[in-house]
Amino acid sequence: MSGAVLGLDVGATKTLGVAVGPDGRVLARERVPTGRGAAGVVAAVAAVVDALAAAVPAAAPRVGLGVPGLVDPVAGTVAHAVNLGVDGVPLPLRALVQERLGRPVALANDVNAAALGATALVPGGRADLAYLSIGTGLAAGLVLGGSLRAGAHGAAGEVGHVPVDPYGAPCPCGQRGCLETVASGAALAAAWPVAPGEPPAAALFAAAAAGDAAAVAVRDRFAGGVAAAVRLLCLTADVDAVVLGGGVAHTGEPLRVAVAAALAAQAAGSPFLASLRLPERLVLVPGGYPVAAVGAALLAAGAAGAAGAVGAAGAVGAGVTGGPLAPAEVPASDIPGAAAAPVPLPRTV
Repeated sequence: MSGAVLGLDVGATKTLGVAVGPDGRVLARERVPTGRGAAGVVAAVAAVVDALAAAVPAAAPRVGLGVPGLVDPVAGTVAHAVNLGVDGVPLPLRALVQERLGRPVALANDVNAAALGATALVPGGRADLAYLSIGTGLAAGLVLGGSLRAGAHGAAGEVGHVPVDPYGAPCPCGQRGCLETVASGAALAAAWPVAPGEPPAAALFAAAAAGDAAAVAVRDRFAGGVAAAVRLLCLTADVDAVVLGGGVAHTGEPLRVAVAAALAAQAAGSPFLASLRLPERLVLVPGGYPVAAVGAALLAAGAAGAAGAVGAAGAVGAGVTGGPLAPAEVPASDIPGAAAAPVPLPRTV
């Protein structure tokens, strides 16, 4: 690509944006609070884009947005983004943002955008991976054959709503006993209450590490649920890697270790599962790496490529029609905790 591209991760409380250079380096970041409703979201996006454009004047005009909810990237709409104040009526977010900014916009679900960004974290740039977001809920984004796969109806990767216990707790989706009721930030917080302002996951894992028997039991049940989601993704799509992200992943290495231990325990009586070596497929998003915002920038670069706006050598992404472009690299200095060698970024759709 000939210049930097802008990508934004629009969350319920904050909107984080980055400018990603042609070599994959994060050149600038900006973060502002997200307002509720269409006006609040558009205002937050505009504030971030204006700040990034001022910091990196040579940035390409196209902007990528990762947003929660049910996203139709073709129509440019989002619905059921409750935490943004967007109900079931599709909101024409892309058109609203384009009108406000005067820039072309590429739109994707935030977890799918994060899946694109996560490919930079996988050694060797493996073409098949899943990004498992363990936040308030539980959902995955899939990159298969180097391309983002959202499914025929945008629901690919909704593993949190796979029922695992017909007699389990009610799920907000209307079903009962969904995996999300066991393996999500909300489930963890309910199982391990803490004082206001204290991160439940960090408190739980600290108490378990200190030998609290109750904490160990809650941690192991939670890790078993996350492991079940990992197993489901690997058995259905046989991905090379499952990247753990989302708010609970801020717990860091203790989370990966607990999930790996649960996977090993689940495979102990199954030579078939053991042969798949699932614990070795786990990758953790390093603290501070803006995975969804970087993925949104790659989405923008790919969409621009489809319009002929992405350069040849060193480009990231692919056109929306799925044609591959040359890979770029993210230096290890931009990926906290990464290996010294740069790793390739993906093609996109």
